[in-house]
Amino acid sequence: MTVLSVNNIEVRYVGVIQVLRGVSLELDQGTITALLGPNGSGKTTTLKAISGLLKTEEGAITKGSIKFCGERIDGRSAEDIARLGIIQVLQGRRICEHLTVEENLKAGMLMHGVSGMQRGLDWVYDLFPRLRDLRHQTSGYLSGGEQQMLVISRGLVSQPKVMLLDEPSLGLSPKLIDEVHETITRINSEEKITFLVVEQNAWAALNIADYAYVIDDGRVVLDGPSDKVRNNRDVLEFHLGISEVGQRKNYWDVKHYKRRKRWLG
Repeated sequence: MTVLSVNNIEVRYVGVIQVLRGVSLELDQGTITALLGPNGSGKTTTLKAISGLLKTEEGAITKGSIKFCGERIDGRSAEDIARLGIIQVLQGRRICEHLTVEENLKAGMLMHGVSGMQRGLDWVYDLFPRLRDLRHQTSGYLSGGEQQMLVISRGLVSQPKVMLLDEPSLGLSPKLIDEVHETITRINSEEKITFLVVEQNAWAALNIADYAYVIDDGRVVLDGPSDKVRNNRDVLEFHLGISEVGQRKNYWDVKHYKRRKRWLG
């Protein structure tokens, strides 16, 4: 069943700068969907269009619609969308460093009231026993991996239906990237939360996703089951700069493929 659908949306900033040019995608309930593409292609803007955070940056959906469980949400505020059960985890491990781990988690529950706060905390601590041990630790002293775990948990504590993750592996070591992706897979499998994951680490994202969209220059250029996208050599090289063995190509190789893509287009 489709839980979230983005229908041919266009997005402009300050009424002039067009970033998305007719993006459409669908998220089926209980699945992991990857949204891939080069820097500046419109991935983060797509997430903010869904979560309602565009307004904080003078952005607006100028065409198209977004529906959650069949109901239009593109005209709603970010707070209303979060209360419906769509939570975005922003890029860059944005925690309140002077607060403790538990205080950060409680901050994630503020808009939902205090009635279910302890239930949400207990649920997250069961998912991440390490955070229970660190609950009184000042968050600024956590390791990078622990901070990322905290950021994801702060989004989870309200028990959302859909989570939008923007670069959850950014700045992490390969080992920690594997741990973060294993965590996403485990939560999806056990809790049936639907994920839309934006990643620069395309190869790793395709390994955990059920379905993938590749976006370039504000348009979806390919979508399909993750194994289909992973096996499409042209898309990986043209749009993601990845060779067929999963290694990122060097700058000059990518420029060559970009030029070839223009001629083929």
